[in-house]
Amino acid sequence: MAILSAFANPHRFMAFSNALLPWLGAGAAILITYSIWQGLYVLPPEAYQGDSARIMIVHVPAAWLSMGGYMGMAVASLVWFVWRHEIADVAAKSMAVFGAGYTAICLMTGAVWGKPTWGTWFQWDDARMVSVLVMFFIYVGYIALRAAMDTRQKAARAGAILAMVGAINVPIIKFSVDIWASLHQDASVLRLDGPAMAPEFLTPLLLGALGHTLLFAALVLVAMRAEVRLRRADALMMRRMAGA
Repeated sequence: MAILSAFANPHRFMAFSNALLPWLGAGAAILITYSIWQGLYVLPPEAYQGDSARIMIVHVPAAWLSMGGYMGMAVASLVWFVWRHEIADVAAKSMAVFGAGYTAICLMTGAVWGKPTWGTWFQWDDARMVSVLVMFFIYVGYIALRAAMDTRQKAARAGAILAMVGAINVPIIKFSVDIWASLHQDASVLRLDGPAMAPEFLTPLLLGALGHTLLFAALVLVAMRAEVRLRRADALMMRRMAGA
């Protein structure tokens, strides 16, 4: 709770984020460039899927971040809902935009990968595909709902409730291949008995995922800093209007 209180202070957050951003940006640029270079030019064709499997270097990190971003948004919403820390609401609002972006990348790269592999761009009776699409709509609905509210407090409250309720979709996505028939294979990276992926594919995939995570964090921090400045400007304007 002490950590939450420390970063709930906008001045501390602005100072911390300003120091962290260059490191996040540099790390993201290096790792993403390396993983894409490996995926396009170094990795051999996959034994069964050929060159189409190279898209996993982007698709899998996007899938992980679509879920991770949503859970981050839901946790930030819970923190705001319980403790009313405004920075938590700023974080939730900022994560929604980039979480939706990574979910869109996941859906698009999945379609490009699925066409040569399964013979279809999208399968409506595949639970994982549909649940990821539902998550994209929840992201978009969250953004639209906040924009439709006439006050910031109403927007924060309505968005927090939607984000927390919608979090039930994340475990559905994760365990959909175990519960229902799916074109997707079982987990090959996050397994109790260890990864079932060849090291030459696993290493650039994990480094790329780390790079995209750093990029996601950097983008969210930039958006949060902009939102904090906007709220400061609004508060200053209100004070001036009240004193006029």
